[in-house]
Amino acid sequence: MKAVILAAGYATRLYPLTKMYPKPLLKVKRRPIIDYIIDKLQGLDGLDEILVVSNNKFFRRFQAWQRRHPQKKKIRVVNDLTCSNADRLGAIGDADFAITKRRLACDVLVIGGDNIFDGDLEAFLAFARSKKKSPVIGAYDIGRLSDARHYGVLKTDARHRVTDFQEKPAKPTSRLVAMCLYYFPAQKLRLIKEYMRAKDTRRDATGLYIDWLRKKVTVYAFVFGGRWYDIGDHEFYRKAQTSFVK
Repeated sequence: MKAVILAAGYATRLYPLTKMYPKPLLKVKRRPIIDYIIDKLQGLDGLDEILVVSNNKFFRRFQAWQRRHPQKKKIRVVNDLTCSNADRLGAIGDADFAITKRRLACDVLVIGGDNIFDGDLEAFLAFARSKKKSPVIGAYDIGRLSDARHYGVLKTDARHRVTDFQEKPAKPTSRLVAMCLYYFPAQKLRLIKEYMRAKDTRRDATGLYIDWLRKKVTVYAFVFGGRWYDIGDHEFYRKAQTSFVK
């Protein structure tokens, strides 16, 4: 199994902090955000390589981070060759780029490089593997319906299958929101390429991909406990800095 960390965004909502510095390398409790993700990945059985997708603007910064980072699992930084927010590939585009670039034909775990959470990634992986040939997404109970409108909102049935999905609805009907965390069994990697080739798709909106995917195949959701911070703007960055305790 390979892990793909999506770290090629330009994080314009966090300017000026991210104007010359990538968001995953911003620090929370004196450590880069991405380090917390790496910590969780290092202990996973069956994972033999971590791919960090960067853009061209920040590629050298990620290379410098990689050289300083102690590695139990092999870490490889790949450059998606984009240079600005205008020509970015988007989250799904970067997942497709990494899979194609490295010619991956194994199970793949995709995770956003701006997510901090203390839920159990090993439990997520065990759940995903129990579903064998089905994609699995990470979900989180945001607590209040009013807060869910800022995220992709999903519903599940008694078997944890995703039955409905809405991207940032004005009136959410569920507190379950999608994290940028996906497990793709090798047999389903083709569905990323298929989505990229489809008309009227948005590469940067991962939620729209979930809605497209669930209409193609059965998709399961694993609900994480603990804390989760999707660091998309200054407010959530401040919350992570003050509230996240490793």
